[in-house]
Amino acid sequence: MALIEIGRAINTHGLKGELKIESWSDFDEIRYTPGHTIYIDRNGEVEAFTVKSYRPHKGYALVAFEELPDINAAEPYKGGIMCVNEADRHELPEGQYYYDELIGLMVEDEAGRHIGQVVAVEETNGAQDNLRVAREGNSDALIPNIPEFVKKVDKDVKVITIHVIDGLL
Repeated sequence: MALIEIGRAINTHGLKGELKIESWSDFDEIRYTPGHTIYIDRNGEVEAFTVKSYRPHKGYALVAFEELPDINAAEPYKGGIMCVNEADRHELPEGQYYYDELIGLMVEDEAGRHIGQVVAVEETNGAQDNLRVAREGNSDALIPNIPEFVKKVDKDVKVITIHVIDGLL
């Protein structure tokens, strides 16, 4: 079973065993639906838990699990990485991709010339995310992840085709 990381437990909250989670997911309401299974990875040791309740609080997800009835039971899971089964991944609309689907893809221009490989997707405070592309012999390039620059994502061939303008690279 392949797991996808969706957040990290940064602390406990209250006495009833809630974990305060720094979320890396855009779908907390779906991920933490009561009854869903969340896997917590603590240094390579993975355990399955059933969501009891979820609520947003000051930019964090507060999640209680059936198996963690109080703060004493929840305390050892601080620092744990929250994961979901890859098979439970929420389907995205056409043309949208999860970051981990883009990382590792090769990048080429519209003429088919190799540019580099996506090593990260970086969120900005602006309108779009950027693809960080490692280029051999050059510094990394930041490509705005918008249709004006990203022309095609082919996950089967593992290639992203971009439109290059002066100053982009």
